[in-house]
This record gives sequence, C-alpha cells and structure tokens, in this order.
Amino acid sequence: MTKIPHRLYLTEDQMPQRWFNLRSAMPEQPDPMLHPATLQSLGVDDLAPIFCTELAKQELDGTTEYVDIPEEIQEVYKMYRPSPLIRAYNLERALGTPARIYYKFEGNNTSGSHKLNSAVAQAYYAKMQGLTGVTTETGAGQWGTALSEACSYFGLTCDVFMVKCSYEQKPFRKAVMGVFDADVTPSPSNLTEVGRKILAENPGTTGSLGCAISEAVEAALNSEGKKRYVLGSVLNQVLLHQSIIGLESRIAMEQLGEYPDVVVGCAGGGSNLGGLIAPFMADKLKGVKNPRIVAVEPASCPSLTRGKYAYDFCDTGRVTPLARMYTLGCGFIPSANHAGGLRYHGMSPVLSKLYHDGHMEAVAYEQTKVFEAAVLFAKQETILPAPESAHAIKGAIDEALKCKESGEAKTILFGLTGTGYFDMTAYENYLTGKMTDYIPTDEDLQKGFNSLPDIPQNKDI
Repeated sequence: MTKIPHRLYLTEDQMPQRWFNLRSAMPEQPDPMLHPATLQSLGVDDLAPIFCTELAKQELDGTTEYVDIPEEIQEVYKMYRPSPLIRAYNLERALGTPARIYYKFEGNNTSGSHKLNSAVAQAYYAKMQGLTGVTTETGAGQWGTALSEACSYFGLTCDVFMVKCSYEQKPFRKAVMGVFDADVTPSPSNLTEVGRKILAENPGTTGSLGCAISEAVEAALNSEGKKRYVLGSVLNQVLLHQSIIGLESRIAMEQLGEYPDVVVGCAGGGSNLGGLIAPFMADKLKGVKNPRIVAVEPASCPSLTRGKYAYDFCDTGRVTPLARMYTLGCGFIPSANHAGGLRYHGMSPVLSKLYHDGHMEAVAYEQTKVFEAAVLFAKQETILPAPESAHAIKGAIDEALKCKESGEAKTILFGLTGTGYFDMTAYENYLTGKMTDYIPTDEDLQKGFNSLPDIPQNKDI
C-alpha cells in the first residue's frame, strides 16, 4: 500500500466550483431571523439596507443545495487555493496514538487564515452592486485583514472596527490592514452613537465583537447607501462561502481512501467550523455516514456549553436583527483572552440548531491548556498556530488520546484556521507563566442572560 503523503495538494482543476449550502441538508431549518421592531420574519428587502442584496438572498436561502462560485471569485481563490490537507505524522508519534490525524491548513495567504474565502466573495458582491466600500468588525484581526485584502483587490474602501483589546494586543494586524488601505478603529469608539453610549456605560471596557458589530452596522447605515456592512462569521452566507474548506477536505480524503470518524473545529461565531463540517454533516444528516462533529470553544466565552438557546441581538448595541442561537446575551463582555476571534457572545444559528438537535457536540477549554497544545503542535508540525486554531488542536489531541486508551485507530480531521505569528505576546505570556485562566461564574453569565430581549419568543427561556 502506498504511504499517505505528509501533504496533499489538489490541483486548480480539482478546486470546487460550487459552494455547498448546509441548510439544504437540514431536516429542520433554523428559526427565522426577526425584525427587532416588529418581531416578524425578515425578508430580503428588510436585510438589503444592511447587507448586499445577493448576500441577503444567500442568507435566507434554506433550499438551494449548491451555489455556483462566480468566475471572478474563483480566479482570486486560485492565488491561494486549494489549501493542503496534512497528515500529522509527527504529532501522532508524539502522542503515541493509533489514530490517524489530518488537518486542513488555511494559513497560506496574507490574512493567515480561512477568512479570505468569504471576504473575497463579499467584496465581489459589493463591487457588483456598485457600492464604494464596506464596513465590518474584527476580533483577532484575521477577518479585518482578509477583508482589507479583498477590498483592495476589488477597489473598495474598508472601514474596520477592531475589538479594543485585540487592537492593543496586536498592533501589527493594524499595520497589515493599513497595507491594504483599510481604516482601522479600536472599538468601542467615539465615532458612532452606539460606541459613545457603550463607553459612557463602561468607560474601561476592552470591547467585544458585539460592540464592534454595532459600530460597523451604524457606520454602514449612515453612509447614504454607498456602503454595506459585511460580517466574517455567524451568518449562513459566510458558512456557504467557507464550505469550500470542507468540500476540498472531502475530495482529498477520498483520494487517500479515508473518511473522518471525528471532525473537530474551533467555535467562535462558526465560520471555520461550519465550513469544515458542511459536507460531513450533510452525510450524517442523510444517514450516509455517521462522523462525530466536535465544536471547541474557550471556557471564558462558552456560548454552546453554557449558553441559552434563545432569540438575541447579534450585537451589543441592539441594532441588528434577532437570531435564535446559543448565546451568553448580547450584553456579555468576555474577558480579554488571547483567542480574540472566539470572543463572540453567540453562535451561528445554523450550528446552534444542529447542536440543539443533537447532531453535534461541544467542549470548552481554558486558554493555558489550549496554549499547551499549541506549543506541542508547533514543535511537532513546524506551524505556529493561531490561538483560535489551537482550540481545535487541543480537541483533536484529546480525541487522539482517547484512541490511545481504547486502541482504536480512528481517523480524526481538524481545521487549522490560521497562523499565530501576530500572537507572540500571547505565546510569551504563556511561556513565562503570566497567562491566567478566567472561567465566568454562573453569576457572571447571568448578567449577560439578563440582557436577552424580553419578547414572547423567549418566554420559556
């Protein structure tokens, strides 16, 4: 039998030419997004003032199975895709496990992450609509970097509201966004009404993705129709674009004669996780295969493992539509942990529904344990992972150690969403023993739950 290579790259011709819509495979659809004023289900016309029209259509589409990837987007994809599927031989040996560990590496582009997959798509649709630019938020800076890059390519302006603690922890992320002409503002800021309100109520706040979303949406709505807001996670349209990760993974694994017994992904808003698991979850829902799907989140922001399944605002300023999802409450401000991309109070409504219906599992880890796994991985596989990705690594390692105990040679697939070269302060804090773990108490979480909207749909929450 031919040995499985360390790295498998598909050819350009093998790159998927269609995205896969995970919602089309779901036996029950997620509950609809609601208008915050009327509490009625939203249509495309309701979303069009905030999102690009084509993206609004993708957001609400629960039936179309495959969506053609426009040729212009494919041409950009080809500059960094297909991304490699890698067999973690050295990690397997270090763990002494009979498991076969694979990871899909999305860090081979300037943004250093998977985020470019959706950024290119959203910038393209904004350009096709004749807009002059877009607004957005970013946590760790990966999404902001990716969108800045995509907007530069399509000739659009890009206004980025970056979570304040990440802005201060990762100054070079701002510099990279500047290379692509983005305008980057730490959030909450004094540039928007909602930012000023949040600062007045919490003067020392380190910010959150919910805060930054509020500011970005307000900025788009005040642009006289010249700009739209775009989001790098959570939404169905983003999971659609990110499905290329899972589609490529399945093609590559089929070439190797493999199929994952366990698929592990880090979980913040859901973009990487949803994209990675899409075709495998569809197989599971259709009864074709039965892989275990494991979401890994930070213990400091445990929306799946300790959140409530409720209707909530997607932002702290309460200007966005209401979505039913696992949430800690839009008023929850997480601690300033180093996995900035996972510091979101809620989870994708699509993934929340799948988790609620028992099709997916979730675990939460303290950040010191996550960085311990990251260092082990870096030493064995020569890639320094982003803190967000390291959550998936920790989850995959734990699954592999279970195989060591049981003697089972399971196939494990996880998503390595990006690199950690802008996260050296975090690594230094871990290596010098300065890193601490914060796990919110039930009382801490209740403060966030108290911010859930008091509406009939939440009556029994």
